[in-house]
Amino acid sequence: MSQFIHVGFGNIVNTEKVIAVVSPESAPIKRMVQTAREAGTAVDATQGRKTKAVLVMENGQVVLSALLPETIANRAQTGREEYDEA
Repeated sequence: MSQFIHVGFGNIVNTEKVIAVVSPESAPIKRMVQTAREAGTAVDATQGRKTKAVLVMENGQVVLSALLPETIANRAQTGREEYDEA
């Protein structure tokens, strides 16, 4: 069964497809986001706010979120614990 995580503003992502959740501050991540925007594989879930986390998906897409990477990781971990208890 697929687990989903809320990445802000009513947007959700399948946790099984996420490879990494990273900060957008480093130059390599900025280049990855720019390349994804140009290729049309970036999903902007920030609603116009500052990007604070970049989710790298297994199909090469990147999801931009206005939530901190720690927040997303905590939500993913909490969801996994709730699933394990059921």
